[in-house]
Amino acid sequence: MTDESEKTSTFLVTHAENESAVLKDVEGGQVHTLSSNPGVEERDAVEATVAPDPPMNLTWSVIEVDERRPLATERSDEPPTVQERELADAQPVGEVAREERAGTGEIHVLTVPPEDTESAVEDVLDDEATLTRAARLGVSRVEVRSEAGVVSVRYMP
Repeated sequence: MTDESEKTSTFLVTHAENESAVLKDVEGGQVHTLSSNPGVEERDAVEATVAPDPPMNLTWSVIEVDERRPLATERSDEPPTVQERELADAQPVGEVAREERAGTGEIHVLTVPPEDTESAVEDVLDDEATLTRAARLGVSRVEVRSEAGVVSVRYMP
């Protein structure tokens, strides 16, 4: 079923070329293939209004862009904070604690087997869901800190 009305949301740009782009709605997950690229790049978060292109409604056009911001993920050399280590100590391996940051964003603390710490960090950095969450939270930067058994994912402005 094709939605034939305009849609305003926050989108993650999952693919971009000179002639087109693909947007993923960060709330519902719906994917929108654009018939032209309105100047976005892969890994951008875009708050925009889109509408289907007639007559087939198979592709979409951007009607208006309210905000566009590039999203960045980075590995930090800093270890998790004392608070983050305390959160990890209070939960079993395989769990995730979520805390609001002062201001904008969130901190997610993952407890992993110590030997899996490095692969967990790589998974977080490579996962499209990390960027989707950053776009949904309205932040521009994701910083990942780690030490044996603890991975801290900081969603920051």
